[in-house]
Amino acid sequence: MESVIKFGTDGWRAVIGEDFTFDNVRACAQSVALFLKESGLARRGLVVGYDTRFASEDFAAAVAEVVAANDIKVYLCDRACPTPTVSYAILDKGAGGAVVVTASHNPWRWNGFKYKPEYAGSASPEVIQRLEAPLPRILASGPPPRIGLDEAERRGLLERFDPRPPYLAQLARLVDLGSLRASELKVVADPMYGAGMGYLRALLSSGRLRARELHDERNPLFPGLHSPEPIGRNLGELSAAVRDEKADVGLALDGDADRVGVVDENGRYVDQLQVFGLLAYYLLEVRGERGPIVKSLTTTRMVQRLGELYGVPVYETAVGFKYLGPRMIETGALIGGEESGGYGFRGHLPERDGVVAGLYFLDFMARTGKRPSELLAELYERVGPHHYDRIDVHMRPEERDDVLRRVDESRPRELAGVAVVERDTIDGYRFDLENGGWLLIRFSGTEPLIRIYTEVPDPALVPRMLAAGRELAGLPAAKEG
Repeated sequence: MESVIKFGTDGWRAVIGEDFTFDNVRACAQSVALFLKESGLARRGLVVGYDTRFASEDFAAAVAEVVAANDIKVYLCDRACPTPTVSYAILDKGAGGAVVVTASHNPWRWNGFKYKPEYAGSASPEVIQRLEAPLPRILASGPPPRIGLDEAERRGLLERFDPRPPYLAQLARLVDLGSLRASELKVVADPMYGAGMGYLRALLSSGRLRARELHDERNPLFPGLHSPEPIGRNLGELSAAVRDEKADVGLALDGDADRVGVVDENGRYVDQLQVFGLLAYYLLEVRGERGPIVKSLTTTRMVQRLGELYGVPVYETAVGFKYLGPRMIETGALIGGEESGGYGFRGHLPERDGVVAGLYFLDFMARTGKRPSELLAELYERVGPHHYDRIDVHMRPEERDDVLRRVDESRPRELAGVAVVERDTIDGYRFDLENGGWLLIRFSGTEPLIRIYTEVPDPALVPRMLAAGRELAGLPAAKEG
């Protein structure tokens, strides 16, 4: 039978009760057990974690029951926790990998299954292929064997543990928390009802720094939010709180806390590309560190300019930390980042970590005495202005092939009045522009959706460039109002 389980840029996600069922989750768990055995990693055991979504702890228990029945020891988190906390537990336990039950930033009806290999990053395309390959056979064979958690514990095949202490100790090694707490920053944090609840508040609560959290209770419906994704449209309450409380900054974490969103002192959203540029600038200029930068092709070219200014190489990958993480390991990268707001750092994990990114941003502010808008102005003085936006356009399924063919055959000389100087197809269709900007058109591999991205030096050009992308694809213009 054909499997309905397809791993995307970071794991498999599906609607709870439709494709995300206990049977399918157990099939994924059995595939992970087979992978660990075939890779010689079974003796090291498997970490299993979960987020705050509906029934995530029950799905995590189902994973543990199947893996333990394969005589592989399971380290089961005793509470919901961020994905990077689970990933760090792989290193702390010397485990062969981890499963995290989470749908990250998807809307409330979804849940998901992430696999993290022994290097504690996103699964590479090769690992994903090995996990997907046996699924049709596993699903056709009926339910895999499983044993109850209490029985697994009695046999020494299951250990429940708190993953927080070693992770928090790691954060204290990365950031001088004492100096940060001694600052007089006023911070509003929004974990968006997710697994990052309490982390920033606990790390920052003592000293002169003042921090409070919004949405700091478990509610799988994510009330008031379209989804737990830390982007501008979901951060209205955070923006208002920053303005009303005259805070210095607002920080938001997505549902599994591997991504961060930033709101400046005026309540304005600092977009994901600006944050990546700022974090790279902080590491290079303020901390004086040097090393390669790894970026997905959908994120900012500000880091290319920083690479030129500070004499460090910049490497580009296709979209997803399944590409970024291995490249970070290969190059010993200082930082890696993608357009979704995920950033990874040397000396930590080859993986996104929203909590660390948030701490680094605060440390940047504390060390310089500047607020986010001032830091962004300083960055623009060094690399020039860069303005970004993205639109997602839904198509009818029957339209996809025609739109794909139209984009594939396109060779425009100009877009929105700006000359096109180069075209590439590394991941989608990217058009480099004479003014240093770019337009990218990518197609979703799982749904009839086209994503159009642009970054240009003039903010007034952004909507015109996105409209030109729509026109190039033959899609109707967006309706007003």
